[in-house]
Amino acid sequence: MTNTLLITCHHLVRHYAKFARRLEAHGVVASLPPIPGQQFGAAEMREVIRGQRLVIAGDDFIDRSVLEAGKATGLMAVIKWGIGTDGIDKAAAKELGIPVYNTPGVFSEEVADCAAGYVLSLARGLHRMHESVKAGGWLKVEGMTLSGRTAGVVGLGAIGRAACRRLSAFGMTVVGSDPVPIDAALLAGVGAVQVPFETLLVQSDVVVLTCALTPETYHLLSDAAFAAMKPGVTVVNVARGPVIDEKALIAALASGKVAKVALDVFEEEPLAASSPLRGFKDVMFGTHNGSNTAEAVDRVNTLTVGLALDLFGLTGDPPRLTALVSP
Repeated sequence: MTNTLLITCHHLVRHYAKFARRLEAHGVVASLPPIPGQQFGAAEMREVIRGQRLVIAGDDFIDRSVLEAGKATGLMAVIKWGIGTDGIDKAAAKELGIPVYNTPGVFSEEVADCAAGYVLSLARGLHRMHESVKAGGWLKVEGMTLSGRTAGVVGLGAIGRAACRRLSAFGMTVVGSDPVPIDAALLAGVGAVQVPFETLLVQSDVVVLTCALTPETYHLLSDAAFAAMKPGVTVVNVARGPVIDEKALIAALASGKVAKVALDVFEEEPLAASSPLRGFKDVMFGTHNGSNTAEAVDRVNTLTVGLALDLFGLTGDPPRLTALVSP
């Protein structure tokens, strides 16, 4: 059987030329279909996955129907480029005998840099002054001193802990929440302590989301969560869009409960032109780009291509990563 490889991750598609010769030398036939927008929906994935033994996927929707279409034509595994696998039906993959791999721990520093940048920019209004000067103005923004304030980090995995370290360096008191107890000494090393989520909401001047999207974290920031926060709180989301109920966020911004917000991710991507979020002055937008540095992209491109060769049995080595989902 031909070793066919579907690549639907923008980052690897963009740099495919660097890896083409290596894959071709091993007889791998790669397919790089044009990707509309941020990712493929399930209907598009059902079409492009047929006849592919492996896929290196971006943020595509890989539901049961996609996995069944792939399985019927020889799909042996799914490799998720990056960390988040919320778009993959992992229960169906397990049932169908299709391992799912991701690349955990690869973006901790990059995403934490992005989160800290958003916090600092919002605190000092750097984005507003920049736009003013570009437009010929000279806006002076009275900012907020971060030192002495409290930052709450939701999700204390590798990204969350790296964010804690940066926020602590700003002189902030850092509290974090996570459903899993984290070693106190490990947290002390990054300048943080673990508290219940409800306590974090009450204490924090700045709330930073770095958690995974799970059924438990879907719309974690809801009307009730915003109501529990301090008036004039700042919110930064570098996790996944649906962790925030955007309708609740819009209401919290309109009331002044939330004063400033930075969103690198959204419930639907790209953000709709008609979104009311566009109408608030102290809102910063990203493009789901927190991990996108030259170094990180090359690191994960190399890792996922190497893993594909391992899974095809072409390196003589066992898979360099452990499957997130094993049949």
